[in-house]
Amino acid sequence: MSDEMILTNARIVLVDEVIQGAIRIVDGRIADIASGGSALAAAQDCDGDYLIPGMVELHTDNLDKHIAPRPKVYWPAVSAVVAHDAQIATSGITTVFDSVSIGEIHQDGDRVATLTSMLDGLATAQSHDMLRADHYVHLRCEVSRGELMEQLTPLIDRPSVRVISLMDHSPGQRQFTTIEQYANYYKKKYNLSDTQFQAFVDRALAERDLHGDRNRRAVVALAAERSIHVASHDDATEHHADEAAEAGAVFAEFPTTEIAARALREHRIKVLTGAPNIVRGGSHSGNVAAAALADAGLVDILSSDYVPASLLPAAFRLHHDLALSLPVVIAMVAANPADAVGLHDRGRIATGLRADLVRVRERAGLPLIRSVWVEGERVA
Repeated sequence: MSDEMILTNARIVLVDEVIQGAIRIVDGRIADIASGGSALAAAQDCDGDYLIPGMVELHTDNLDKHIAPRPKVYWPAVSAVVAHDAQIATSGITTVFDSVSIGEIHQDGDRVATLTSMLDGLATAQSHDMLRADHYVHLRCEVSRGELMEQLTPLIDRPSVRVISLMDHSPGQRQFTTIEQYANYYKKKYNLSDTQFQAFVDRALAERDLHGDRNRRAVVALAAERSIHVASHDDATEHHADEAAEAGAVFAEFPTTEIAARALREHRIKVLTGAPNIVRGGSHSGNVAAAALADAGLVDILSSDYVPASLLPAAFRLHHDLALSLPVVIAMVAANPADAVGLHDRGRIATGLRADLVRVRERAGLPLIRSVWVEGERVA
């Protein structure tokens, strides 16, 4: 006997239009979409709320906050993963790529200490059916770090790994193109004196010269051998876009200039920008505003980055402030990221696809999530 559910009296955001209608779900898949309503007593009345596809998040370091809630304070990994998953699901994200960093830019950072425990915790939670959302892993590779390949090699063959990104946070590169920007961020982040900061810069530059190009080539080769998707990170120049294309990148995370975003588009690389940037009204690093890129038609994908709850408000902000249609902005958080990594069974409300759905109601300009379904099962 099949498992059936009907959602009716909803504003359904489809690929190219919004209709008032009903959705019939059978065995976790969308079986039918109809204009108008359903008179069946078992149908769930959505009271005119929006139904959008479950959102797909390609880059979030939110798990870090749960595994290390304070500096040098580590939470049990499985419990941290479950708490992270709950926050992801209640934010309307039904597929998430948990981004974990390999190679720490600062010797006192927490990320190396928590890397394996995060992945082991995720694998345990998945194997015991403890999670609401669908989780994959995005390995963020700091190419300037000497220990990168030693740490990456035992992790890359985990079945959950689907994306590798190439990062370079050394001074004068990408996110922080001037030493003033770099100092403003890292001196505050790690509470460094002038002398400590200079030593930090000298070490980072020396390591980049020694390891950067070699590591970059090695990571790209490993990804190609395993058909793992590659992403670039913090592209700032046309040269960076050329490097991304040479590496076979399918999307580019957080380009820092409009010049880079345009060059990436010329290479047919999808441009991902930060939802917090849009919600806050600009970049915390002083780089190009994501809304400005969207206004120029240069945004394909939104990422919640460090605030899971930012994804949907950012999409609606673009809808209201830039008059972009709901199908266009919802595609930025659902269909486009899904397509970028080959997940063609989700990201849209269409017959035959997974019934990953989010019920949304607007109040005072803010989209409120009322319900979330993953493969037809309500999870929030």
